[in-house]
Amino acid sequence: MSRGQIIAVAIMVGLNALDGFDVLSISFASPGIATEWGIDRVALGAVLSMELIGMAVGSVVLGGVADRIGRRRTILGCLVVMALGMAMVTQTTSVTVLSIWRVLTGLGIGGMLASINAVTAEFASTRRRTLAMGIMVIGYPMGAVIGGLISAQLLVMFDWRAIFWFGAILTAVFIPLVWIFVPESVHYTLVHRNPDTLARINALLARFGHGAVSVLPPVREEEEKASIADILRPGLMATTLLVTFAYFAHIVSFYFILKWTPKIVVDLGFPPPEAASVLVWANMGGVLGGAIFGFAVQRLPLKGATVTMLFGASIMVALFGAAGANTLVGLSALAFASGLFTNSAVSGLYTLFARVFPTHVRATGTGFAIGIGRGGAALSPILAGALFEWGLSLALVATTIALGSLTAAFALLALRFQPRD
Repeated sequence: MSRGQIIAVAIMVGLNALDGFDVLSISFASPGIATEWGIDRVALGAVLSMELIGMAVGSVVLGGVADRIGRRRTILGCLVVMALGMAMVTQTTSVTVLSIWRVLTGLGIGGMLASINAVTAEFASTRRRTLAMGIMVIGYPMGAVIGGLISAQLLVMFDWRAIFWFGAILTAVFIPLVWIFVPESVHYTLVHRNPDTLARINALLARFGHGAVSVLPPVREEEEKASIADILRPGLMATTLLVTFAYFAHIVSFYFILKWTPKIVVDLGFPPPEAASVLVWANMGGVLGGAIFGFAVQRLPLKGATVTMLFGASIMVALFGAAGANTLVGLSALAFASGLFTNSAVSGLYTLFARVFPTHVRATGTGFAIGIGRGGAALSPILAGALFEWGLSLALVATTIALGSLTAAFALLALRFQPRD
């Protein structure tokens, strides 16, 4: 991989880190919002889900857009939407208006996620693709860790609105970076041909330090007649449905840890800055787990390793609630272990998305899986809030939510894994 390819992948890691901070910003801010506005757990659960609903719609709709108009244009547009949504949250005075801006922010994040997954797969070399995907995925918890540390300081000095100002500024910084350093990929350009495609391909190859080609490979029949419906046709339908269900089910467990940890820790009697620190530990576990997983699956079977992480995730999420830890150290340790397994499983699922869908529908398939899957993300805080409101203990709520990762593991066991270029 050339320096230019590495820079492009590194920017995708940064964008995923931005996603990690943007998504969790509402979690860091939720205790302050609940106190200032006097809202109960059910209402708070709905607020926590608004961005996730936007992400679901954005991933499904804009994933297809990225396969039609290009990954680069889609990412740039999504960054503008995200920056606007984060900035406008600071001006809200009601739950309704806050929810509207969080949905808009989620639309941008959803479209960006489908695109950065495809860009990472297409800019990485075949040999390093699995590793690049693993590193890209750990950007999410890295962003949450760094964002959590900054948020903890901002909450000491300012109110919850400062978190969103920081996110809006950081999002805007990435716009020129993508504009300058991330062109359209060779894979995308080959699929969307016109009379000057050969010249554009050679310009891209030269930019990234590779030799020119004299002729283009023939267009595959499925690429020539490509449509969004391809992912639900007989050749791909079973794969699409299984990976989508697996992602949906696991994300229910994943987002329980990410969305409810600060509120759970505050309710146990700890102050909001310490609650934010427990969430940081969960994401530090995610960083370590994703990194180890990315290197390990260069030698281990991708599907088997992902299934193993899903089984581990179900155990650790249940233990987070059932172990009865009442010290900050104990809560942090359980959160760390939960983050390690849950994010390793997410890393495996994202890598599977990039490997099971062909180029002409890679962003579409990824966007569909992420979009429907983020329905699980939206369901998670609402479901947990309702279970708490019904009087269930933390142990019972966590054990119930952990079933998501368990069912995801069984779904992947049924998947016939056929890697694509």
